[in-house]
Amino acid sequence: VLGPAIAAISLGLVGPLAIGERLGRNARFASLGNGVAAAVMGTAGYLLSSRSVFLVTFLLAIPTLIALSRIREQEVDIRRCHGEMPPEAADRADTNIWHLIRQRPLIVFALSVLLLQLANAAMMPLMASAVTARSSQWATVLVAFCIVVPQAIVALLSPTVGRKAQLWGRRPLLLIGFGALMIRGLLFATVRDPYLLVAVQVFDGITAAVFAVMIPLIVADVAFGSGHFNLAQGIVGTATGIGASLSTVLGGYVSDKFGNATAFIGLSGVAAMGLLLILFVMPETRRTA
Repeated sequence: VLGPAIAAISLGLVGPLAIGERLGRNARFASLGNGVAAAVMGTAGYLLSSRSVFLVTFLLAIPTLIALSRIREQEVDIRRCHGEMPPEAADRADTNIWHLIRQRPLIVFALSVLLLQLANAAMMPLMASAVTARSSQWATVLVAFCIVVPQAIVALLSPTVGRKAQLWGRRPLLLIGFGALMIRGLLFATVRDPYLLVAVQVFDGITAAVFAVMIPLIVADVAFGSGHFNLAQGIVGTATGIGASLSTVLGGYVSDKFGNATAFIGLSGVAAMGLLLILFVMPETRRTA
């Protein structure tokens, strides 16, 4: 609920031409929020009790509601929230739902997101199990760093991704995101030092920074003018869920049967399929006017 709603509000606030940079800033603050929340909850759980973590969650909702209340209703263009063009616009798109669903860029992008999640979702659990097996004494700390490092990269790079998406187009950044995921899988398959695995997580941060911005941005590109931006988000969200669910099942099965290295190589191969799909099939969706 929250991800699509925030994307829709962002589109209503700034419109389709400025949405890339806005989504980049959203991703930066989301990453910083994740890091701060994890630190506060971890500290509360260590100093007080595990139950205090849930109280922290409740308390953090209060500033969230205050921040939302600062967005005035008149500042949000409801038509733009749904991806509608102004009534006076000369190039209003077809508003038929079937016209949206049949659009090639939406179908191809949903498939690429499915491949992204199929390649990505199982990597972190498999890597955490490998770290635990190789360094049980420091496993908790190392896994924590493996979570923090990508969040820091996302906070650092996301606004740049949003700006570059408007300058370079969407496809080059998608290729970078899939390329980083493919390299990460290959390195997980070959690197044995658990401390070096933390450094490999930099590639996870690059992929996360790219797709945190690109997923809602490309959906906005494809659906804007149809009035069905939120439906398009739901279609891509369904692909996300399918890919993530299959990833953990298939990744875990291959790991049990053939070992972690084979599983990581297989996941990297799926990422390569996504890269080829973007390279040869996905059209550019950037709006220039």
